[in-house]
This record gives sequence, structure tokens and C-alpha cells, in this order.
Amino acid sequence: MQLDDNLLNSIRSAPRGPKTAALFDFDGTLIAGFSVVQFLREQLKQRKISLQDARQMVANTTRLVARKASFSEMFAVSCELLEGTDEEEYEAFGQEVYEARIAQLIYPEARAIIREHQACGHTVAIISSALSYQVHPAAKDLGIDLVYCTELEAKNGVLTGKLNGDVCWAEGKVDAANELASEKGFSLDDAFFYSDSDEDVPLLETVGYPRVLNPNKKLAQIAEERDWPIERFRDVRKVTTTSLVRSLAADLSMLPVILASISVKSLTGSKRDAQNFTSAVYPVIASALSGVTLNVIGEHNLWAARPAVFVFNHQSKIDPVIVSKLLYKDFVGVGKKEIATLPFAEKLMEFGGAVLIDRADSAGAIAALQPLVDVIKEDKKSVVMAPEGTRTVSPRLAPFKKGAFHLAIQAGVPIVPIVLHDAINIAPKGVFVYRPGTVKVEILDPIDTSKWSAKTIDKHVAEVRGAFLRALGQQEEPAKKAPKKAAKAKTKTKAKTKAKATPKSKAKPKTKAKPKTKAKPKTKAATTKRADTKGD
Repeated sequence: MQLDDNLLNSIRSAPRGPKTAALFDFDGTLIAGFSVVQFLREQLKQRKISLQDARQMVANTTRLVARKASFSEMFAVSCELLEGTDEEEYEAFGQEVYEARIAQLIYPEARAIIREHQACGHTVAIISSALSYQVHPAAKDLGIDLVYCTELEAKNGVLTGKLNGDVCWAEGKVDAANELASEKGFSLDDAFFYSDSDEDVPLLETVGYPRVLNPNKKLAQIAEERDWPIERFRDVRKVTTTSLVRSLAADLSMLPVILASISVKSLTGSKRDAQNFTSAVYPVIASALSGVTLNVIGEHNLWAARPAVFVFNHQSKIDPVIVSKLLYKDFVGVGKKEIATLPFAEKLMEFGGAVLIDRADSAGAIAALQPLVDVIKEDKKSVVMAPEGTRTVSPRLAPFKKGAFHLAIQAGVPIVPIVLHDAINIAPKGVFVYRPGTVKVEILDPIDTSKWSAKTIDKHVAEVRGAFLRALGQQEEPAKKAPKKAAKAKTKTKAKTKAKATPKSKAKPKTKAKPKTKAKPKTKAATTKRADTKGD
């Protein structure tokens, strides 16, 4: 991933603070392609809509295009299939689609641009014609709290298949941007707007810093005529023959290395030497074939206190290769039990000294750690674990499990955090082909666990996770209070928003009342074009 220095410098040279804004289109700008396509594919896969419904939608859209219907008319027709859908179920479905399909389509360069604006304290928002169910999961993942998009009407928690207001498109985006500027107290003269499509020319003309990303043909021509900066990112959906061959070679290179290590064991009689041969040679070959290089900070901490329990944030299938390359020798790993279903995988893992854990059986997983305690105490080997338990779909740190911390306490060794920055760009979850690049790695100072105990483990887990969050530049989360148990079911009705004296922007529809009865009341933002999407 390589961003133009002029683009980054223009962000850094802009005034810091919320009086400068960064506004982003969504489809084609932050992600490759269109989120609606991913929704349609998943709906067909899960049989939420039939092929006949899909064909009918395409036919209706084709007829509208033939008679030159407006974008809003076509958009409204496409939403009719959602009539009768439970709104909360569709919100949950939107999160599923994001995790399974859309997260891997986010441009790494777009993440970097957003982070740069956030680091400068700028007001960051997404303004998109896409539905809220398509945009909100990504916005939360990217740490963007402000979203202006198209909303669907819902009555009594059920979608009607109709729009709740106008489509946030073309001039509607200008209305949304003006509303946001008025609310947050900045001028559009001090705003960046990033887009890929000529439909966004009205807003690009309005802001002080128009920025064109991955433009379509018409916008590229307009941008060149008006001397607007243009950036083109590598399409994350495309897999070249070279990258496919290199990725397969990287993964399969483990087999000849294992065979060679068996020869080492035969010659030396030492299983430890054979395992160290594998851990030293395989990651060098695999990283070279996959095109991955490392920028390591704090490398001395890898050897400052051994044996130790090394913990890393797990974003990508390249992570084990990176960690093995760093630790080099005298360590064992922990894998998920599901790996054993792959041919020869269990034997290979056992030969490498790894322990496979059934994540669904917490009691069994704790018991399985005892051999690792013995390995640390008797063999003086380190153990490496991913406390998140599995790969995440984004760089945002997931909650930590306690296994690694129990292990460190029982074995009486320090914990050493290994912080991986943007390893997700190499191979995000769901992507099996490596994308060449450089991964920044921070090895934090060893953390003494000699005064830890099982009674205080929650505190220590939070402290270590906090160290990861600070290194990653992510916001530390306040401790959550345990919810009080309701004595009986309650009914909560959302009140209608009072009408304002000032005229409303077209980009923001009226708030609809939506009474619902639940056993546990849950606060939820009213349906508007602008929604806060703060994560936990």
C-alpha cells in the first residue's frame, strides 16, 4: 500500500481539530464495488429472496432505465422487496454481510486516509446514497460516528418497503453536508470530500478540498479539467495469476520444510532441533514468497525475558508466519481444534509442538493448557497465543480471552505483547491470496506477572489489552456495568421527534415513531438520515 505524499501532506497541513471536516462517499470510495451487490448475493445465498424476485427487480430497473427514470425512482423500486421484513433482523443481517463480504473490500488506503484525519482531530463523516444497513457496520468498524445515508420506512418494527424521506444522492449530499456543517460548526470551505463518481460533482464543487478516489471515466475527466487531486487504489477484488501462485507456494512450503525437519530429527535425535529448524526456515520462505516484509520496533524485547507467553492481535492468516519469524526458535503455539479436520494438519501441528484447543469447550481448553505449563517450566520454551481467540474482520481490537493470562500465572513467566499494525491488509479474513506489503510490528516491554492471581486476572487482562489499544491508536473503552436484571417484562415506546421551526434538509427525513414491546428495553437511535454509530 502506497499513498501519495501530497495527499497525506494536504491532510496534515490542514488546521487540526473539528473545524476541519473529512466527508466520504461509501461505495467505490471506501470499498471496492457496491455494497448492494454483496447484500443481494447474500440474500440469494440464504434464500431470503428468490431468483424470481431478483429477476423481477432487475426487469423493473431495466424498464425504469429505458424510460430514463430518476435514480430515486429506481432506488425505491429496489427497496420494495424488503416489505414485511423485521427491521432488527435486517440490521443483524447487515452486520453478517459486512463481516462475511464487505469488510474484506475496504481499501487499505482508505483506512489510512481516515486514520490520518482522525489523528488530526477532524470531523469525519460518511455521506452515502446506500441504505443505513449497508453503511453503519462499516462506519462503526472505521470509527466513524457520523453517517448521512438513505433510510427505509419502518412501522412497528417492520419495514414497509418504502423510503423514509429522499435518497441521499447528488444534490441531496450537498444538503446533508450543509446540515452537518451547521450542526458541528465548520465551514464546507474547510472540508475534504472523497468520492469516486461523477454524481458527487455538486458536493465536490462545494467543499474546499475535493479529492477524487478510484474515479469513473466521467469523474476522471472532470477532475483532470479542474485539477482536482486523483488517487487510484489497487482493486482488492482482483487476484492475479502471480499472486495466486505465490500464495499457494507460500502455504505449501510448510510441507518440504517439515520433511526436511524430519531428516534433522533423524540425524540429531533431537525433536527440539527439528522444531527449531521448522520455525526458523518456514517463515522466511513463506514471507518471501508472499511478498511480506516487516518493520520491527522493540526487537530487543523478543529476547529480554524468555521463556515467556507472547500474545499478539490476530487480523490475518499471515500472522502465524510473522510471529514465527520474530520468535525464531524455542517456542510452541496454540491452534483451534478445527484445524484437525484438514488432512495431515493435526499431525503437523503436533510435530511442531502446538496444542489444539476446542474453543466451544472452555473447561477443556483450560485443562489443555497444562501441557503448555510443563513445556514452559521443564523445556524452557515460550508459548505464543492470540488472546482474541480468532481472526477479526478489521484492525479493531476484539475482547481478550483469559487463557494466555492463566498460563502466564501458572507458569510464573512474563507476558510480552506483539502488536501487529495492519496485517489485515495482507490477507483479511475470508481472503486466501496474500497481498504483498510491509507490516509494522511493535514488541512491547515484558510485563511481570509474579504478583498476579486468578482473583485479579480481569484487571490484568484489561491492562494488557489497554497497552495494545494505545499502541494501535485505538480508543480505550470504559468498563461496562453489569446490566440489572428486570423483574418483569416492560414495554418501551419511542416518542416522536418534535417538528422544528426551521425547514428540514431533504437529506434528512422525519423521525418515525416505532413502538415495540420487549422483555428487555434497549435504547436505539431514531430513524434519521444522520445517525451516530459509536461502537462499544
